Amino acid sequence: MPVPAPSPAEQPAVLPDGGLTLLVIEDDPGGSLSFTELQGTAGKPVRVRTARNLTEAERLLTDDVQCILLDLDLAGVECLPGETDDGFETLRAVLGLAPRQAVLALIPEGDAERAAEAVRVGAQDYLFRDELDARVLSRAIRYAVERKRADLAQWQLTESRLTAQENARLERGLLPTPLLAGSDLRFAARYRPGRSRALLGGDFYDTVRTPDGTVHAMIGDVCGHGPDEAALGVELRIAWRALTLAGLSGDELLSTLQQVLEYERADEEIFATLCTVDIAPDGRRAGLCLAGHPAPLVVRSGHAPHLLPQEDGGPALGLLPRARWPRRQVELGGAWSLMMYTDGLIEGRVGEGTQRLGQEGVVELITRQVKEGLRGEDLLDAAVTEVRALNGGELTDDLAVLLLDWG
Repeated sequence: MPVPAPSPAEQPAVLPDGGLTLLVIEDDPGGSLSFTELQGTAGKPVRVRTARNLTEAERLLTDDVQCILLDLDLAGVECLPGETDDGFETLRAVLGLAPRQAVLALIPEGDAERAAEAVRVGAQDYLFRDELDARVLSRAIRYAVERKRADLAQWQLTESRLTAQENARLERGLLPTPLLAGSDLRFAARYRPGRSRALLGGDFYDTVRTPDGTVHAMIGDVCGHGPDEAALGVELRIAWRALTLAGLSGDELLSTLQQVLEYERADEEIFATLCTVDIAPDGRRAGLCLAGHPAPLVVRSGHAPHLLPQEDGGPALGLLPRARWPRRQVELGGAWSLMMYTDGLIEGRVGEGTQRLGQEGVVELITRQVKEGLRGEDLLDAAVTEVRALNGGELTDDLAVLLLDWG
């Protein structure tokens, strides 16, 4: 499963008056250090809390604390016999308790080596005790808080990029690879999800060749545009492939797919449209089943492009519990191109108004492009490009288009 990106809300809270809250962890916070004159950004006050040990610090570490000043000489983490704590184990413990707060290390006079090590361990900055005054500490607090915010923002950006890359790899793996070995049929597809920055939508398709030489092709559309609909589309596609390879077709296959949809959908109102064709080994005939889906468009030499019959189709999957989907035999001839598509192709706008392109509009568009000599992938690319142009930009609905060529 994709890992969710960290939320900016996980950063320390900003006080209403714009001030800062500092947590001081020191054995004797009331001793040599004075915090009465500290100022935050734009002269706003710095609220100070003091803790004598890690137990007290954990209790005082609330969401409004933005910065921690840790005395590295604090007797913090209990060490094993024979070992001494140089302060860095305590620093690591504080960093673990406060992963989103800026941490300043308070170092004894002139110990530059420990100061550099504190920053390597994870502190935003260090301060030498003998140089400490209100002005230096105020500036260090402000810089440390801003540096921590930048670090968190960069971390969130990196996590978001990694998440996007992982999601992309997952979604690419869920797109189908046609199984057409041994067939003379040529296959091309174009796929555009409607969701922003997604690779996978509720539309789905697949093509397989069974051992008897029959080529089976399918295209479908789950209602809705979210990730749940995309996941359901993948489940239906995988189920269709498995059932087809197992020998099911027509009404029996679609009835079983409806059961899969009913079991897997998140809401009883979810349905899916589907179009399946099974093409005979000689390529001259095909069986057509429609479940509430637009009929494919066929282009044959010497004939004008036209839609296959849409009569006698059945309802969309998931609408009627005991529905039936008759299989209709259609003649294709010796050389042809068959375009299967989802409603994203036909529901795009035409111009500035509310007029939709529709199936007849697609037929006219393909007729013109065929007359211009376009075939195969060139025809597919030109069709999708023109539909987008007529819509005035990117389509908001998912779009899937298949083109099967024979002869």
